[in-house]
Amino acid sequence: MKPGPSRLLCLSSCSASRAAGFDSATDEDEDDECADEEEERVVVVQGDEDDEDADGAFGSSLFPERWDVLGLGQAMVDFSGMVDDEFLEKLELEKGTRKVVNHEERGRVLRAMDGCSYKAAAGGSLSNSLVALARLGSTPGGGPLLNVAMAGSVGSDPLGGFYRAKLLRANVHFLSAPIKDGTTGTVIVLTTPDAQRTMLSYQGTSSTLDYDSSLASMLSNTNILVVEGYLFELPNTIKAITKACEEARQSGVLVAITASDVSCIEKHYDDFWEIVGNYADIVFANSDEARALCHFASKESPISATRYLSHFVPLVSVTDGSRGSYIGVKGEAIYIPPSPCIPVDTSGAGDAYASGIMYGILRGISDLKGMGALAARVAATVVGQQGTRLRVQDAVELAEHFAAHFDSSTIQSNIGSDHISSF
Repeated sequence: MKPGPSRLLCLSSCSASRAAGFDSATDEDEDDECADEEEERVVVVQGDEDDEDADGAFGSSLFPERWDVLGLGQAMVDFSGMVDDEFLEKLELEKGTRKVVNHEERGRVLRAMDGCSYKAAAGGSLSNSLVALARLGSTPGGGPLLNVAMAGSVGSDPLGGFYRAKLLRANVHFLSAPIKDGTTGTVIVLTTPDAQRTMLSYQGTSSTLDYDSSLASMLSNTNILVVEGYLFELPNTIKAITKACEEARQSGVLVAITASDVSCIEKHYDDFWEIVGNYADIVFANSDEARALCHFASKESPISATRYLSHFVPLVSVTDGSRGSYIGVKGEAIYIPPSPCIPVDTSGAGDAYASGIMYGILRGISDLKGMGALAARVAATVVGQQGTRLRVQDAVELAEHFAAHFDSSTIQSNIGSDHISSF
């Protein structure tokens, strides 16, 4: 149903000592959660395959009876550092490009970064949305606490332990056990003084995604399943995505798909529409991604793409940068004006917007215009800061704003496909 056509370098002794002392991503992750830098270092150094405490975290007794949102996505640790042009030239890297590298190349770059100032974070578009949602849902005054989780693939190496620990500290549970002898995927982001970013992606175990009985049982007790579009780009993930969506549909779970990237959609167009056309209740996309899903030319307006997609998907969310956004339902598109802000960093704006939409759905908002305004406000908050993560204090203020501006007349208590299709 579609509308048209070796382990992490082991971090060598030199690199291991560097990794043990890297700067954690405090400005966009844990600075407002009393993060202890020494504790971060312990996680990285000791989070290995024999860590019984880490493995114990996968016991179902520690999990809630039901998840509000379960994300299925690519688990990658981001290394972000400032370098000069000479650094790129020395490593023969083309500035401003994105390149997939093997573990030898990754090791070479990380060793070259030894001595540079860089940060590490539990990265990824989906994790940005989940962390924002968890923080919005952690304010007692804004309604019942939200239980948020993610499933994906990390290795049994120190970086895998770091990834799980960072998400858990942000109240997002990582449900998947580490892959024995696997290496956690990473993205190295090198920024030069002219603000150009050169990105090196190492897939590691993130390209392996298994749908097992444990994940199936958790999914059956979930309100919303969010599938990250980047997974479509990885080998052998389509079967796992299909099984997860089938289980979600049978269990009455809402299925949300993030478009993620235009090139990903173009390369895997049929796979996207196999899932979107048969299972999706919600699609998150920016204007370019929406056009790609529709096979529209660049001259087509985002409102046209939103309307078109809404014939196939009950609820469509399309962002258009500083021009605002659209929510599509039953062939119609509702325009959402942008929330005022002074732009600082646009990275993560779409991820934040998606968290606002899901928050509105989980809180039972039936007013789509109000839901979109809430999402736009969350996105503007992230755009007005440095970094991709919604900060805790900002999340508290946004949740309080929600509680104050939406009364019981605009809120419904039932969450499910019927609720979405009724819009």
